[in-house]
Amino acid sequence: MKVAVVAPIGAGITADPVWMSEFARHLEACGFESIVMAEHTVLVTRYTSVYPYDPSGRVDVAPGCPVPDPLEMLAFLAGRTTTLGLATGVLVLPNHHPVMLAKRAATVDVISGGRLRLCVGVGWLREEIEACGAGFDSRGRRADEQIAVLRALWADHPDGVSHHGEFYDFDHAMSYPKPARPQGIPVHIGGHSRAAARRAGRLGDGLQPLGVAGDELSALVSAMRESAEAAGRDPDSLELSLGHLVTKVDAERAGRLAEAGATRLVLGMPPVTAIGEARDVLSACAQRLGLIS
Repeated sequence: MKVAVVAPIGAGITADPVWMSEFARHLEACGFESIVMAEHTVLVTRYTSVYPYDPSGRVDVAPGCPVPDPLEMLAFLAGRTTTLGLATGVLVLPNHHPVMLAKRAATVDVISGGRLRLCVGVGWLREEIEACGAGFDSRGRRADEQIAVLRALWADHPDGVSHHGEFYDFDHAMSYPKPARPQGIPVHIGGHSRAAARRAGRLGDGLQPLGVAGDELSALVSAMRESAEAAGRDPDSLELSLGHLVTKVDAERAGRLAEAGATRLVLGMPPVTAIGEARDVLSACAQRLGLIS
C-alpha cells in the first residue's frame, strides 16, 4: 500500500522553505510514498460557495493564509529529496491554461526524475475560479478538454499539436521538455461526484474521492470502472486513493481501506506548526503502518 501525506496548508507554514524541506525529508526517511500539495490560487474574504468536505460548508483556511503554488513548491522540494513522490491534491484545473500547465508539470517531472503525480479537480469555490477567468458552470467540460490538451502536448508529435476545442484553439504547438516517463505524468481525478468518477474512468489514471466510504464509495468505483470499459480502457489499471488521518490511521484501518480497493492512502496532517512535533507525528504513523520499525 502506498501512503501519501498532505502538507498542512491550514497551519500557515507550507510557504516556509526551511519547514517544508525538513517535513519532506522526514516523510522520505519514514518511508512515505509521496507528499501532497493542495492548491488555492486565491482565497476570498466573502463567498457563498459551499465547501463539500465539511458539514459547516466552510473551508478551514483563513483568507490570509500563505498557500504556495503547488507545482512551484514541488519543484523546490524535488531538489531537497531523492525518492519521495511529488503530488498535487488537488490542482484546480479551471484556474490554469493547459498549454502553460503542460510545460510547468513536465518541467517538474523532468527535474525530479519522474516523481510527479497530478491529482486534478474542477474545484468548488466559484469565486476563486471566476477570479482566474474561467466559468464555473462549464468547468467540467473545460477539464475534459484540458486533460486532452495535456496528454497531447506531453506526447511526441513531430509536426506539433493542433487543437480546436470549445475552450482552447491552437496549431502546430511543440512543448518541451517532455515528461521523464514515456507514458507521461499520471493524472488522477480528485472529487467525490459521479462526474469525477466517470472522468477518472475515461481520462484519468486513478480516482481520489476523499471522505467517501461504504455504498457511496462502491458506487463511485463502479462508475469509474464502467466508464473505463466504455472507453476501451483497462479498469484494473486505475488506482484508487482513499483518505484518512496521520494521527488515527493504523494497520487495521489501512487494511480495511485496502479491502475497499485502495491502492494508496492519502493522509491529512493536524495543523501543527512546530517541525519537531510534525516529525514525531509522522514517525508514530509510519511505525503503526509498518513503514519503519
